[in-house]
Amino acid sequence: MTFSTKAKVLNISRYLVLGFVSIIMLYPLLWLVAGSFRPNYEIFTSSGLIPQNPYSIFDSIRAGWTVQGRSLLFYFWNTLQFLIPRVAGQVISTVLTAYAISRFSFKGKKIFFTLIIATLLMPEVIFRIPMFQLYNRFGLLDTFFPLWLENSFATGSFFTFLLIQFMRGIPKELDEAAKIDGCNSLQTLVLILLPVMKPALITVGLLTFMWGMNDFLGPTIYLRSSENWSLQQALRIGLQPADTAIVWRNIFAQSVMALLPAITIFFAMQRYFIDGIASTGSKE
Repeated sequence: MTFSTKAKVLNISRYLVLGFVSIIMLYPLLWLVAGSFRPNYEIFTSSGLIPQNPYSIFDSIRAGWTVQGRSLLFYFWNTLQFLIPRVAGQVISTVLTAYAISRFSFKGKKIFFTLIIATLLMPEVIFRIPMFQLYNRFGLLDTFFPLWLENSFATGSFFTFLLIQFMRGIPKELDEAAKIDGCNSLQTLVLILLPVMKPALITVGLLTFMWGMNDFLGPTIYLRSSENWSLQQALRIGLQPADTAIVWRNIFAQSVMALLPAITIFFAMQRYFIDGIASTGSKE
């Protein structure tokens, strides 16, 4: 067998394995979509992807569009009210923190970096009780502030570490050239480094958005009134009908519609996301 033949066989085997794994990973999502068109009895008796007695797509969307008398757009808007400042605060605060640690020398720098790594290894849930007490003392419960305020202080240690590693891969000669041209530290960051960091910044924003869209515990702890419920809370309430049995196709349809924004944004930004992850820690 020649070298080119071995290479072709290896490539075919690789793609077959990747295709098989992709099918396994996509099957639950495809089954969720198919379940949006099935009656209850068929959902629990069939594992196939093609419904035997399907409802129309318009019936599924109309049935799953409202939760507790409000449309999904209402809950999606509530989610955006804390997601947008969360993403903005996360990106800005982590950039400033990473810039200070990766580009400047100051006393206690290694200690600060060690603390960032230490908080990265700590589970987030252990901070829930003290943060709840703090927000309760300031009268911020049942508002959107607890869901984004802490992100404005670089509490996302994973993202801070990600940007630190990315900045360390950017040559410091760029900073020196900007300084010669008369740029101060802030101008160097905004005009020189941020354009180079575009993939990493989009990665931070994208992951923050997707994790925020999937956050159920935070809104459940801090948001009490139904007027402030997030999208994930609304989906959970759909599993608690007052006087009728659960119509699972409605739940599935709501879940599919809730996934669409995050999936759309991910595929639109996929190239930058991959570049941001692949470039982290690289040296030039």
